[in-house]
Amino acid sequence: MSEHAQRLDRASAVTRDSRGRLVTVLHPDYTVFGVPNGGYLQCVIFQAVRAELGEGDVMAMSTNFVNAPKVGPADLEVEVVRRGRRVTFLRVRLSVEGRVATDSLVTWGSLEEGPARYQHSTSPELAPPEVCVSAPRIEGMTLHGALDLRVDPLAGPWWESPDPTRGYHETWMARRDGTAQWDALSLLFAADCLWPATVPLGSSGWVPTLQLTTYLRQRPRGAWLRARQRCEVVVGESVDERCELFDERGYLVADSQQIALVRFDDEVVRE
Repeated sequence: MSEHAQRLDRASAVTRDSRGRLVTVLHPDYTVFGVPNGGYLQCVIFQAVRAELGEGDVMAMSTNFVNAPKVGPADLEVEVVRRGRRVTFLRVRLSVEGRVATDSLVTWGSLEEGPARYQHSTSPELAPPEVCVSAPRIEGMTLHGALDLRVDPLAGPWWESPDPTRGYHETWMARRDGTAQWDALSLLFAADCLWPATVPLGSSGWVPTLQLTTYLRQRPRGAWLRARQRCEVVVGESVDERCELFDERGYLVADSQQIALVRFDDEVVRE
């Protein structure tokens, strides 16, 4: 595992080939056991829309993960469904070797600045980053080379001791890709890069996403985000998982919801 990842904006860059098609090269620094991470793929889709429309930001993106892509060349097809004065609606397909990997609906506009009129969610209460402990990094999850993840020591090493009543975790998050500040692009990655919230319950780290919806609410400030990742419900072999991201002001800058497959060790399930 490399000490630092390729910069996210470069690793997710989209260009046009000689025929004018949007193309990219999916980067090995943003994978989970060899498969490009879903939040990273949403960054690639963001770049494709920006290449098509110019300035603006993702306000919402809903992605179906149709087939697991592999690292290497990929093509993107952007369809403008409706272009409005403030908001544009698009559909984007990412394909690898002629096979659709992701199919996304994108709401494109401009992010707000300043405090929210109302915010229900509150930022996690965590010890300062300098006294927190680093979350473990697992060989094969290269995306964590792009991150500095730190856990409040009072929360305990939840990755070591499964608790069937704890389907959540709270984490400090900073970038380790050569860029200090978070921005709209990197929020898409941040919203799907944490340890699965099923790990404290005793699941394996294999939690492949089937569908991911991410909302960007504000431009973030600061080098650290506070993140809360939690399970809404685990039924059979799937989990409904939510992630909330707060910047240095305590503003909810992004949140995501996904449904994913999940595996539990038989011994933990019996307990």
